[in-house]
Amino acid sequence: MTDRHPQNRFYLNLNERKLSVLVHSLFSSWMLAFLFEGQIFYSLADAYKFDPASMVFCGVAAMFAGLLLCGLFIKSKKAAKRLFLCSYPSFIAVSAMFFFPPSMFWTVGLIVGSFLAGGCVAAWAFYLKSSTPKNERIKPVADMLILSNILMVLLNMAAIHLSPHIGLALSMFMLLSAFAFALKLPTDRDATPVTSSEQKESPVGVARLLVFLWLFIVTITINSGLMYEVVNPAFAHLEGITSWYWAVPYIAALFVMRNLPRRMNRAYILYVAIAMIGLSFIGFMSLGREATSYLVVNTLMLGACGVYDLFWWSILGEMLEFHKNPATVLGMGLSANVLGVLLGGLIGRALLSSNIPSLNPTLLALAVVCVTLILLPPLHKHLSSLLKGHAYLSVFSDLSAQEQSGQLVQAARFGNLSEREGQVTSLLLQGKTYRTIAGELNISENTVKYYVKNIYSKFNIQSRAELITLMLKKEDTAPPK
Repeated sequence: MTDRHPQNRFYLNLNERKLSVLVHSLFSSWMLAFLFEGQIFYSLADAYKFDPASMVFCGVAAMFAGLLLCGLFIKSKKAAKRLFLCSYPSFIAVSAMFFFPPSMFWTVGLIVGSFLAGGCVAAWAFYLKSSTPKNERIKPVADMLILSNILMVLLNMAAIHLSPHIGLALSMFMLLSAFAFALKLPTDRDATPVTSSEQKESPVGVARLLVFLWLFIVTITINSGLMYEVVNPAFAHLEGITSWYWAVPYIAALFVMRNLPRRMNRAYILYVAIAMIGLSFIGFMSLGREATSYLVVNTLMLGACGVYDLFWWSILGEMLEFHKNPATVLGMGLSANVLGVLLGGLIGRALLSSNIPSLNPTLLALAVVCVTLILLPPLHKHLSSLLKGHAYLSVFSDLSAQEQSGQLVQAARFGNLSEREGQVTSLLLQGKTYRTIAGELNISENTVKYYVKNIYSKFNIQSRAELITLMLKKEDTAPPK
């Protein structure tokens, strides 16, 4: 049955998208500024002169559990909205406890709040999936990350330059606003899950790919944990600039990545971002502790974090298509981020307290960068085979039919392809699986593999992603008509 009013449906989805982004951004600004190792929380700890390390550990661990377990309890948009409407008032109550001196209620509230917050983050997947078509989720994700971090900066500045209690009160206002807008969230359209036949077409098992992505995220975010424990304290005396500049490179990187032309291959930027992380720690090790050093180190580190956060958020957004419960996919993926931060923090704290000069956290961070460089190529290969139209992976499908045809003609001449190899190349570039290509050309899947092997050999490449990149380069270098 076709939709008789596709334009109305488009506007409904657009309004739902904007509303859900606003709700999640308001909630996330409170979470980032207070709950998840936020500046408001640390300012309160300084005001009451107590060490928050154990409380932070319990809160981060609880958020990790909330992300992982959300999918077991939240299985529809209606349930996700119910979780939001129950959790946001609970978060306000938890925040109110921190207007009073430290007690066991702080720890209990932080643990309960962190667990529910992890669930709310994972549950947003239902609205991300239903309101935005696949291959377009990078923009609402970027909008959410940008807005939430801008609001977080404002809350941080209020906590540092006015008082932590004023920052806390403003963060509670963000929660109240999130609750008011969440009341308007629709629950009538759950996204249709992918069918079993469509899942079978995936050349890489979704579970296996998710595990590989999970390992990659954990590895690279260890550097974020090290940054919290090693880099940030070293520049704590620069309160005037650190209170607002901390997230500026992160937001700028998100904005740039969001607005890059679709034809630009973002995969190369991932390698640039890894280099930025390495240079950041090298700069931290070799430069002083003045403001200019902070600007260099923070710009490199947080700019890279912006690139990678958007990378895995948007990748997980596309992977929502391959599971009946999107909260499970988003929760599992983002739990890796939290775990990496937790491990990095524990490692950094242990190294700093060991008093052994040879155990340098910066050298460990550079080792993590090297491991990340090893993991990225196979991860990119697996992702390219599953998420063929994602902005970070390929862009051939965005070209017009005439542009695609022209590139294929050039490619056939350049690679000396046979007629059948040209047909297989065309279908490969359209994102078709070997099984689908075999069906369309009435040949066996093994024959398709034979042709693909020949095509890759003639172009001296090894993957579909390289083939797409080659086609795009040919278009860029083609003479004007």
